[in-house]
Amino acid sequence: MAAGARLVVLGKQGAGKGTQCLSLSHHYVVTHVSTGDMLREAVKQGTPLGRKAKELMDRGELLGDDLIMEMVSTRLAESDTKDRGFILDGCPRTVDQARMLTDWLAPFDLDLVIDIEVPTSQVLRRLASRRVCVDCGANYSLTARPMIGWTCDVCGGEVVQREDDTEEAISRRLEIYELQTAPLIDWYQARGQLAQVSGTGSPEAVTKRIVRAIEDTRNRKGGRFS
Repeated sequence: MAAGARLVVLGKQGAGKGTQCLSLSHHYVVTHVSTGDMLREAVKQGTPLGRKAKELMDRGELLGDDLIMEMVSTRLAESDTKDRGFILDGCPRTVDQARMLTDWLAPFDLDLVIDIEVPTSQVLRRLASRRVCVDCGANYSLTARPMIGWTCDVCGGEVVQREDDTEEAISRRLEIYELQTAPLIDWYQARGQLAQVSGTGSPEAVTKRIVRAIEDTRNRKGGRFS
């Protein structure tokens, strides 16, 4: 069994973070913690957080740092993530969130932050084509459809276009990314924790690049993470 790790995956919306996090979670046998999935479940359940999240996500906006980090820290305190580690997808999205995460993890820290680089033009095409299962969140597209109609191959749920995958909401999310999330690249680069990996090509090829970057970092640290 591969050793565990504490990882963050960054990248524009549509860069393939969800797909890569799932592959990495299987490879390293760690939990994939997706803030997007947690928020969508809250929306589905109609919780107070979910109602507020739906309003903001439909406009392509982000939730406040304190609320996001409260949700994330609660999840990372559970035994599965404490024992082997985690792959954090969708958080941090701002430098303030990154500082809060670093403080919360102390005396440990993240092992590596992966930045999946994909051209904006390619991201726009991916998001416009994306379809998701309303029940389990499985991803499909107009060119990679479920086997039967728009019924999820995994759980049988309905596969739809997300309300926040409209052209207006996509453009707003990318604008927010450039303003708030992209500075994380410089922040983590300065801390020596960042590896930038091309997200073009097949999912399998991208996974191999990411695993290579992680293992190179592990080897530089003497064959183990902290």
